[in-house]
Amino acid sequence: MKDFFLIKYASEILQHTLEHLFLVGIAIGIAILIGIPLGILITRKTHLRQPILGIANILQTIPSLALFGLLIPVPIIGGIGVIPAIVALTLYSLLPIIRNTYTGIIGVDPAIREAGRGMGMTDQQLLMQVEIPLAMGVILAGVRVATVIAIGIATIAAAIGAGGLGVFIFRGIAVVNNQLILAGAIPAAVIALLADLIIGSIEKKIKVK
Repeated sequence: MKDFFLIKYASEILQHTLEHLFLVGIAIGIAILIGIPLGILITRKTHLRQPILGIANILQTIPSLALFGLLIPVPIIGGIGVIPAIVALTLYSLLPIIRNTYTGIIGVDPAIREAGRGMGMTDQQLLMQVEIPLAMGVILAGVRVATVIAIGIATIAAAIGAGGLGVFIFRGIAVVNNQLILAGAIPAAVIALLADLIIGSIEKKIKVK
């Protein structure tokens, strides 16, 4: 039993899991702080919708390893380690958050908006008290997708010295050891499933309300 690889590498798996969660947690937090305001902005400034969504779409199409590599020579945010990894994960997480924020707010029933305006609500009051609460389920769905994507892509962060569960995967590939690869891949998959279930359950509770 002691030779079972998940037990054999237990202490290392815990360490790299915490690194993985740190990278994803910080990146998703920043993506939420950037993505939700941008999603709101393009509901008000429709001429910005195509440029903002277009840039976010382009970022999603860049291969993950290439994006990590492209950030290495960039001053301040580039180089090797945690910072460029967080920047890359944040960029990858923006599209679903921006798109779902926009979709959720635009999808609010126009009659509800008109009722709010009829009650004398300002645009800001309408946004904060009506539109965002009604769109929160859709916004959370975007955060859910972004989180699962970030957990998977974060395994690439090991290639630039940022740690995480990708350390096992790259080490396993280098020495052709399937146990090492699985020691990184299985915990990453479990984290992604748990994140999906937790955010999904919050999303359902909001929709029920």
